[in-house]
Amino acid sequence: MGKRLLSVIVCLFLLASVSACKKKEQAKKGMPEDLKAGPQIVVPDAVKGKWDGVRITVRDKSANKSEEITIKLNGENAVPKTNLKIKVGEFLPDYKMEGLTITSASNDPNNPAVQVTVHEDEKEIFMGWLYSKFPEVQPFKHDKYAITLKEGIKKH
Repeated sequence: MGKRLLSVIVCLFLLASVSACKKKEQAKKGMPEDLKAGPQIVVPDAVKGKWDGVRITVRDKSANKSEEITIKLNGENAVPKTNLKIKVGEFLPDYKMEGLTITSASNDPNNPAVQVTVHEDEKEIFMGWLYSKFPEVQPFKHDKYAITLKEGIKKH
């Protein structure tokens, strides 16, 4: 009788678990599309077209050597003497996040941030934001290389 009771309890637990998973999936299906996709990047008119690119510092940790590379916005560059390629997305001179919106509070470089994707041997190894004044926030982590945002480059 004890084994039978235990079996019934286990079956009820499994049934409840499956039901909870279905409810979560149904709730997600009912979510608005903008919430499913995650944060939305909004570049204010005061910032659009005012910045040309970024300067990124790539440091070889083992050799303790750094190199600065310039990458145009929405462009990509291979990092010389490495198997890394960095693709730059949006640059926000005064990064701020409000709810699910990532934007810039102004066109002044108060909190510069750039959206990047890093590939190593054609495999994506990092996708996120690099912050000039706060490089420890969501940093690029790699055994051999450190990548940080030095600054944005204004259009002339």
